[in-house]
Amino acid sequence: MTSFLRYDDSAARRLIDGKWYETLQPDLLAARDEMLKDIELLGTDQIPADKQPLDAGFQNLPQQLLDEYEAKKEESLLGRIETKARELREESDRFVVLGIGGSYMGMRALFEALCHPWHNELTRQQRNGVPRLYFEGNNVDNDSITALKELLETGCQDPADLLQRWSLTVISKSGGTLETAVGFRLFREALEAYYGPDSAVSRSLVVPITGLEGKLRNFSNEKGYEDIFPIPDNVGGRFSVFTAVGLFPAAVMGVDIRRLLQGAADMTERFNSQPMGDNPVMDYTATCHLFEREKNVSIRVLSTWGKRLEALGLWYDQLLAESLGKAEQGATPLTVVNTRDLHSRGQQHQEGALDKLITNVIVERAGTEDVAVPMVPDNENQDDLNKLKGKTIPDILSAAIEGTNRAYADVNRPTADLILPELNEYTVGQTLQMLMLATVLEGRLIKINPYGQPGVEAYKKNMQEVLNR
Repeated sequence: MTSFLRYDDSAARRLIDGKWYETLQPDLLAARDEMLKDIELLGTDQIPADKQPLDAGFQNLPQQLLDEYEAKKEESLLGRIETKARELREESDRFVVLGIGGSYMGMRALFEALCHPWHNELTRQQRNGVPRLYFEGNNVDNDSITALKELLETGCQDPADLLQRWSLTVISKSGGTLETAVGFRLFREALEAYYGPDSAVSRSLVVPITGLEGKLRNFSNEKGYEDIFPIPDNVGGRFSVFTAVGLFPAAVMGVDIRRLLQGAADMTERFNSQPMGDNPVMDYTATCHLFEREKNVSIRVLSTWGKRLEALGLWYDQLLAESLGKAEQGATPLTVVNTRDLHSRGQQHQEGALDKLITNVIVERAGTEDVAVPMVPDNENQDDLNKLKGKTIPDILSAAIEGTNRAYADVNRPTADLILPELNEYTVGQTLQMLMLATVLEGRLIKINPYGQPGVEAYKKNMQEVLNR
C-alpha cells in the first residue's frame, strides 16, 4: 500500500513557544473525544440544540462503505455506483456534472488531481473509454451556459454515434438550490430534445444524486430515472466528497473509488488512535490554532506546489470558510499554486503583513517520467540554461520549495509542509479526510458548530425575494 502522507510543522514550531503545544494537548484530546461522541448521537433524539445541525456522518463513512461492499459486492452502494458508472462510460462520450459548492468542488478536486491534465483534449482511446467532463450548474453565467449548450448541440447530432452521445448527473441534496436547478432544467431540456423526451435512453443517461426526500427526489421518482443515488441526511454538502456526490462522477471518470475510500478510512483510524506527533489531523489543527490564537495569524495559505492540486485547495477554501467563519471567528483561507503564484502573491507573502501561515502541499514523486533540461549549442544558449544540463523539472521544483521556505524562515514567516509521497487515489483520499477532520476538530476546540452555513442561507433568501418581486 502507498506510504502515508506526512505533516511537518518543525519550521513553524521554531517561531512559537513549545509549551503552548503541551498546554493545548488536553483540549485537543477533549475535542477529539467530542467528535467520537458526535457519531454516537447520530440517529438519536438526544442531539442538543447547540449541536444542530450535526453532520458528523462523514467521519466513519469511508470504512462503512468499504465494509458494505465486502459484504454485498455489486448490491452495495459502491457496487451500484461502479455498475452505473461503467454503463455511462459505455453509453456516452461527454458527461455533464451539475452542482454547486460541496456538490461540485469535491469532484473538481478529484478530477484535476487524478485525471490527465488535458483529459478533454484526448481521443476516446487515449481516455480509455472515459467521457469528456464538463461542469455547470455552479454559477449563473449566461455566456458559460450558452457555450456549453452550443458545444453539445454542434458536437452531438447523431445519437446513434457513441462519440456524439452525452449524459449528465445533477447533484443537489434538496433540489432547491437555484443555480443547479436552473442548470438542470436547461440541460435536461436539451438532452430530452436530443434523445426523445419520453425515451428510455433519456431516462438512463440522467443520474440524480439527492437527499432521501425533497424536490429533486420527488421529481426524479416521477420522471422514472433508472438510478438515483442518495446523499445521507447526516452528511453536509462540503463534507460529501465520499458520498455518491463525489464517488459517482469520479467512478465515471475511471477513478478507483475504493482505493480513494481506503485512504480516507486509514486517515480516520489514525486520527482516532494516534497521539500528537504521529497524528496529522491533530498536529495540523494545533499549529493552525496556536498561530491564530497567539500570533494573530488569521490567514491560512494552502500553497500547492504544482497545478494539479489547485482545485483541492479551492475545495478546502469552502470547507474552512463555511465551517469556521461564524460568530466573528474563523481564519481566512487562501489557495496559491507555486511556482506560478510566487510571481504574483510571493512579494506580499514575503514582506507583507505578518498574518499568514503557509502550508506547503508537496508531492514527492511526479506521476510521469522526469523531464530534463536539454543541452543546446553555445550559440543557442542565450537563456544560459546549459549550466542546468541534466537537471530535471522535479529538481527545479524541489529547489524552488527549499529556496522559498528558506526565504520565509529568514524573515520569520511560519511555514509547514503537508507531504504526499505521490499523487494517487489513496493519498488524495487521505488528504481530503485529514482536512475535513481537522476542520471539525478545530470547530469543537473553539466551541463553534462546524456544520451548517447560516450566512449562505441569508443570500439565498434575499435573492429569492428579489426574483419574486
